[in-house]
Amino acid sequence: MKEKVSPKKIVLAYSGGLDTSVILAWLKDTYGCEVIAFCADVGQKEELTGLEEKGKSTGASKVYIQDLRLEFARDFIYPAIRGSAIYEMRYLLGTSLARPLIAKAMAEVAEKEGADAFAHGATGKGNDQVRFELTFKALSPNLQIIAPWRTWEFGGRADLIEYAKKKGIPVPVTAAKPYSMDRNLMHISFEGGILEDPYNEPKEDMFVLSVSPEKAPDKPTYIELGFEKGDCVSIDGKKLNPLEVLETLNDLGGKNGIGRVDIVENRLVGIKSRGVYETPGGTILHIAHRDLESITLDRDTQHKKDELSQEFARYIYNGQWYSNQMNALRAYIDYTQQFVAGTVKVKLYKGNCTVVGRKSDKSLYNAGLSTFEKEELYNQYDAEGFINLYGLPMKEWARVRKS
Repeated sequence: MKEKVSPKKIVLAYSGGLDTSVILAWLKDTYGCEVIAFCADVGQKEELTGLEEKGKSTGASKVYIQDLRLEFARDFIYPAIRGSAIYEMRYLLGTSLARPLIAKAMAEVAEKEGADAFAHGATGKGNDQVRFELTFKALSPNLQIIAPWRTWEFGGRADLIEYAKKKGIPVPVTAAKPYSMDRNLMHISFEGGILEDPYNEPKEDMFVLSVSPEKAPDKPTYIELGFEKGDCVSIDGKKLNPLEVLETLNDLGGKNGIGRVDIVENRLVGIKSRGVYETPGGTILHIAHRDLESITLDRDTQHKKDELSQEFARYIYNGQWYSNQMNALRAYIDYTQQFVAGTVKVKLYKGNCTVVGRKSDKSLYNAGLSTFEKEELYNQYDAEGFINLYGLPMKEWARVRKS
């Protein structure tokens, strides 16, 4: 095995929290090299306050804070909506979608700065280590990857706090939250701590983006979403870019208690993990988009896309955004979306998002064919021959079995 060369300049995925602040100082202690802290604004809002000052005071030579919110919505969230990507039928992949974007931006900074290594704060038990590192390997295959949680001597949070105090790194004096959080434009996730017992109901004061359905308004909210080529381009007739769509729907959905999910999911590394998610805007988009497909895609295309959507979701969850198979799958999905255009009317009420109307100039729905009244376009007698041919294999199997 080739011995690793000590890096001279590292780009660190930095959030300013305890873990990455300690990692920043630890990298400088361990390798004695320059460390550039990188933070992506993907919609985490107040978590960015004071980050540049904190990063530099902790030892970073530079701190990059890039606003990637529009790119996140347009190039990652929207493709996931077009592909109906829902992992294990319930998780809408908010964190999974953000990681390849952050890693891509880090690769761009590394090239600009002449860095020879990446570092991240993902643990050896989770999925994020895979998502970061597969992207690094795809986009910057010659750069070294440093994952401190897999190599250093620290055993847990108490060790990190002690190290931070020795190094003069500010440590929050408030009590630690009884769970971990990850927020971006698509969602907010909660896991760990008191949520590790899958029978414990989350406390209401944990939630950030949504009210409880019980406290949502007693009057429903109706909205109309306009789509072109599978993308939502307007709300109630007003043209919006993908970022504005997500921000608007997060607000409307959150006020009506939309998008809460409590699940136990299967991590890539083989561990089962309980997660609680709030995804108000993403939930509305998924439901409206899938419904519009019901009138704009033919049966066989829709069924094949539904099959591939599960595979698409697994690729995203497993960090394979930049793989060859993902490129091929996305090309197929985007081809199916050419005629997914029209308007979907949605009712938001006490945690429920219900489609109550849909229309499209590209609609395959034909009332003249589907009516139960007398019509001229469909001869019901033709169904007899179809059923005889369609059922022939079953009939022959029954004949042989009984002989």
